[in-house]
Amino acid sequence: MSSPEVTVQLHEKALRLLMEDAAKIEKLIEVQMENLTTRQCPLYEEVLDTQMYGFSREIDFAVRAGLIADHSGKELLSRLERNLAQLYEALNRKE
Repeated sequence: MSSPEVTVQLHEKALRLLMEDAAKIEKLIEVQMENLTTRQCPLYEEVLDTQMYGFSREIDFAVRAGLIADHSGKELLSRLERNLAQLYEALNRKE
């Protein structure tokens, strides 16, 4: 395999792994949206916040290592942040 082929494979694998991690966080958000538990359960909110922070660090590493483009990382993170904002809005409306 040539170097460009290896590079492309690394980029694709990094993006695929990040997308899998994003999907796990989206699933947590979906479950929360379906249940719309109250904010009196800060554990779930803390788990989501921790997952989001960890994911943002994964993205930062992948971008700095040159495994993904900066705009790809920002797009993944932005989508999750929008979903999380929708969840918090729904929780606020419920209270």
